[in-house]
Amino acid sequence: MLELKVRKIGNSLGVVLPKEAVSRLHADEGDRLFLIEGPNGVYQLTPYDPAFERKMKKAGNIIDRYRNTLHSLAK
Repeated sequence: MLELKVRKIGNSLGVVLPKEAVSRLHADEGDRLFLIEGPNGVYQLTPYDPAFERKMKKAGNIIDRYRNTLHSLAK
């Protein structure tokens, strides 16, 4: 468990992540992280965008459904 301190950054509040947390998230300066609210109000910080994952699943379904058509268009 890592303890984070909330600090004032400009007109906002923020937290500074320790090196070990940034390393485990495979994050770097300028990367986007997502704070996801889970069951019972528990939050999870992740580098993976859940909205992008949903879009990719939809794209996969479309590709599966129209595989022959897409193959013909690719020629």
